[in-house]
Amino acid sequence: MINDMVANTLTRIRNANLEKHQIVEVPFTKTTSNLIRVLRSEGFIQNFEKINISNKKHLLISLKYKGVRQSPVITVLKRVSKPGLRVYSKHIELPKVLNGLGIAIVSTSKGIMSDRRARHIGLGGEILCYIW
Repeated sequence: MINDMVANTLTRIRNANLEKHQIVEVPFTKTTSNLIRVLRSEGFIQNFEKINISNKKHLLISLKYKGVRQSPVITVLKRVSKPGLRVYSKHIELPKVLNGLGIAIVSTSKGIMSDRRARHIGLGGEILCYIW
């Protein structure tokens, strides 16, 4: 059994990017689905789709690459808040990742969203990860 689904999802995406895979499969949970939805809305992945394999739900994520050399759009995925050490932040103290080039994904009372959207709405919460 996997304890930290966010870390598992980020690791699977990171490993698929290193091997230049087009598609990566991730176990489906509401948290991973919302996390992937934020990545798609911010332009870090192309698309995702929910599938059933032998009565288990999975997400198929289509990764995004750029240029002739097919360098991945996602260069770094960094887990911030962990099960052993949760990291929370107020909306005015939310970090700007690489001066706005990257994003922080925040779990708020209104759901999982990017740091820009949380700042705009005025919500703080648990900082799940940094992506750039």
